[in-house]
Amino acid sequence: MSRALRLLVWQVHGGWMDAFVRGRHTYLLPLDAEGGGGVGARDWPANVVDVPEAELASTPFDVVILQRLEEFDLVERLTGRRPGVDVPVVFVEHNTPQDSVPNSRHPLADRDDVMIAHVTHFNALFWDTGSTRTTVIEHGVVDYGNFFTGELPRAAAVINEPVRRWRVTGSDLLGGFAAVAPVDVFGMQVDGLAQALGVGADRMVAAGDIEAPRLFAEVGRRRVYVHPNRWTSLGLSLLESMTAGVPVVALDATDARRAVVPGVGVVSTDPAELHAAVRAFVDDPGRGAETGERAREWALERFGLGRYQADWDELLARWVG
Repeated sequence: MSRALRLLVWQVHGGWMDAFVRGRHTYLLPLDAEGGGGVGARDWPANVVDVPEAELASTPFDVVILQRLEEFDLVERLTGRRPGVDVPVVFVEHNTPQDSVPNSRHPLADRDDVMIAHVTHFNALFWDTGSTRTTVIEHGVVDYGNFFTGELPRAAAVINEPVRRWRVTGSDLLGGFAAVAPVDVFGMQVDGLAQALGVGADRMVAAGDIEAPRLFAEVGRRRVYVHPNRWTSLGLSLLESMTAGVPVVALDATDARRAVVPGVGVVSTDPAELHAAVRAFVDDPGRGAETGERAREWALERFGLGRYQADWDELLARWVG
């Protein structure tokens, strides 16, 4: 087994980081002067360590894991080390390309000083990275337990900023689902969604931003999870809902079909088929419980932390070594 490493990584995407920091390495999280970043109130392992930005220049680390382009300059400014020259760098590409699809040129294309780790095969397929070395490490999900009760004859969705992001997140499609079953929408800045859709308060509720695992305890009280995202890579909330034992109904876009295999939920590009699936799950919570149990078993097998951390260990041993 290769040695454990010291990884410098910024807290950017909470769900992704929740799985990433549960490996055998030491994870160094920068803490700015205002106390932003770092572990915060999260229940993370002891090998996840806050490092004040003022101390980064004197802090040893073996590799830097970047998730935003501006972090290249940030690392050099705060540590005095140049990513890709003085320290190995892995750039995690969370996003689908936004412009000139499918001819989208990645900002890090044709570089020999960085490894790009895509979170989905779809992203790797659609980004043109030229000669830059790439790999795919599909998401890992923390198992907080099976939360499905289906006690509420409603659907759940988890979308951050659904009004601003609109067609990207498929927010415009939620009105059709709300006509089939009341929808409770969790996430950041969900207020105003029902009004934007012209949906009554009896058919859609802005349920607010709740941290895991309580979020998925709430999702599990609903009879189905709805994932209308058109162009958001592969939303972690879809995988987390499956892990929580909830049946899922998803738009067949990006890598959804790799995640929602037959028997664990329904995927389609036809909204009418998705509406029918939501209605069936809401009308039959027993069917939802059985489907959700299969979804949970599959998600733990395919997106469990064992596979996920093994993939990262292999990449780090190969790239840093």
